Amino acid sequence: MNILETIIAHKKIEVEKRRSEVPITELKQQAFFSRKTLSLKEFLLDETRTGIIAEFKRRSPSKGTINDSAAVVEVTAAYAKYGASCLSVLTDHDFFGGATNDLVQARINPIPILRKDFIIDAYQVMETKAMGADVLLLIAACLTPKKVKELASIANEIQLEVLLEIHNEEELQHICDEISLIGINNRDLKTFGVDINRSVELSKKIPAGKVVIAESGISDVETIKQLKQQGFKGFLIGENFMKENDPGDAFKKFVEKLNC
Repeated sequence: MNILETIIAHKKIEVEKRRSEVPITELKQQAFFSRKTLSLKEFLLDETRTGIIAEFKRRSPSKGTINDSAAVVEVTAAYAKYGASCLSVLTDHDFFGGATNDLVQARINPIPILRKDFIIDAYQVMETKAMGADVLLLIAACLTPKKVKELASIANEIQLEVLLEIHNEEELQHICDEISLIGINNRDLKTFGVDINRSVELSKKIPAGKVVIAESGISDVETIKQLKQQGFKGFLIGENFMKENDPGDAFKKFVEKLNC
């Protein structure tokens, strides 16, 4: 199995365990489940904002440990303070070192939060709302078009937005009416190779009316400026900041260059 298949096989077991420990009836009773969500689409279309979705990530299968000492509250507060349009928080523990509590702690910030995980089941959609997220990620590479539509519909019912991640032309068929945010991953999830031109080429084939986001492999201001000229509204960046001793300060300096 490739790494994505390995993760999904593990995720199926994990979801059943979490479902048995905290049923959906209990999720609905948690405080964040009834909070009014923030719209990532609105934040990305706001021209006064950076469009950057700044990620908190401790490690990854391809890079190993990225930063195991950063504090989620400190880093995400700096991201929000210095202009992030959204926070992306990894909640997968076994492969990315994340945790539900990371997202819960990040909820102190007044900007949208994307739950970054491998969502394969309706239970996880309800769980995402309960932990305080505004947006959930659906990865086309591990879901059928039918399943994407099903999970997106459930998300919409509880006022969650959905970011659909694609990384090749075949996955364009996963785009549906229930989804307005499309992320193009420059990193191949099976080989982990990065090609920034992936976003530009695929963006030309995405239906009008969708907000397009570039993901992975973005490490300089010029890349963002070029992608903006191609119509991109969002830019998900994690490793570029998290690999520094002070991710918040690295983000601040990046935004200062972007605004020059």
